[in-house]
Amino acid sequence: MAMAEPQGPKKGDKTKAPAERRGGWLSRIAPGVRGAFAKRETPENLWVKCPDTGEMIYRSDLEAALWVTPAGRHMRIGPEARFKFTFDDGEHEVLPTPAVFEDPLKFSDGKPYKDRLAAARKSTGEQDAMAIGYGKVGGVDAVVLVQDFAFMGGSLGMAAGEGFIAAAEAAIERQVPLIAFTAAGGARMQEGALSLMQMARTTLAINQMKDAGLPYVVVLTDPTTGGVTASYAMLGDVHLAEPGALIGFAGPRVIEQTIRETLPPGFQRSEYLVEKGMVDRVTPRKELPATLGSILGTLMMGRALKAA
Repeated sequence: MAMAEPQGPKKGDKTKAPAERRGGWLSRIAPGVRGAFAKRETPENLWVKCPDTGEMIYRSDLEAALWVTPAGRHMRIGPEARFKFTFDDGEHEVLPTPAVFEDPLKFSDGKPYKDRLAAARKSTGEQDAMAIGYGKVGGVDAVVLVQDFAFMGGSLGMAAGEGFIAAAEAAIERQVPLIAFTAAGGARMQEGALSLMQMARTTLAINQMKDAGLPYVVVLTDPTTGGVTASYAMLGDVHLAEPGALIGFAGPRVIEQTIRETLPPGFQRSEYLVEKGMVDRVTPRKELPATLGSILGTLMMGRALKAA
C-alpha cells in the first residue's frame, strides 16, 4: 500500500512555522547577538544648537568653553555653573536662602501658582531664582549671588528679595564684598504688589552695604530687565556686563510700539550701553574672575587704607 506524500501548507493556511524557522538565521546563534545590532539612541542633550548660527556644538566642548559658542554668544547658565566658573578653583560654600510664605494671593493664571513653582523646582533643582555662594574670587573673599533665569524667568518675588537681603547680610557679617549676577524678566506677577515691594527692600539692603563700607559689584547677564533693572541691578559701585546681554526696563518691541519709531541697531545691548555710560565695561565670561578679583582687591584696599 503506497504511503501518502507529506503535504506542504495550503494557501491561506494560518498555521505558524516553527520558531527556529520564523526567526531566521539570527535565532539560531547565541542569544543577545540581536542586541549588538539594535539601534542605539543618541542622548538628547549631547549636542547644543547655537542660537545665532544654527551650528550644532558638542556639549562637552561648549562646557569647556564656559558655555560661550564659537560665534561669541554667551549662553544663559545656572548657579552651579556660574559658581564653578567664578570662584577660585570652583571651591565655595553654598549659603542657605530664607523660606517665605508661598502663594499668598492664591494666584492662578490658568495654572495655579503653586504648580508653576513645583514645575520650576523640578526642572532647575533650585527652590527659587536666587542662589548664594561664599568663597574666593581672584584671591578675594566674597559673597556671590546668582539669579537663575531658568526659574520662572528669574522673576523677582518675595523669595528672590529675601535671597538678595540674605546675601547682603552674609557679606556684612563676613565683612566681604557682594557680587550679584543678574538675569530676570522683571517682577513676578503671581505675587502682585508684594513682588514690587522687593525693589525697595533690596535697595535698603544695598544701603546697608554702603554704610558698612563694603563694595557691591553687579554683573549684568542676558537678559536683565524690568523691576530688577529699576532696582538692585543698577545700584552697584561697578557695573560689568557680558557681551550681547539685553539690559533695559521695557523690551525693544514694547518701546518701538510706544514711540512708533525704529530703534537703533544694538539698542539695549551691553555694548550699546557702555557707549551711553550705563555700563562700565563689557567683559567676556572667561575674563570675569580675574576682572572681578582685580576690582574687589582695589576697592577693599581702599577700605583698608581708610580704616587705618
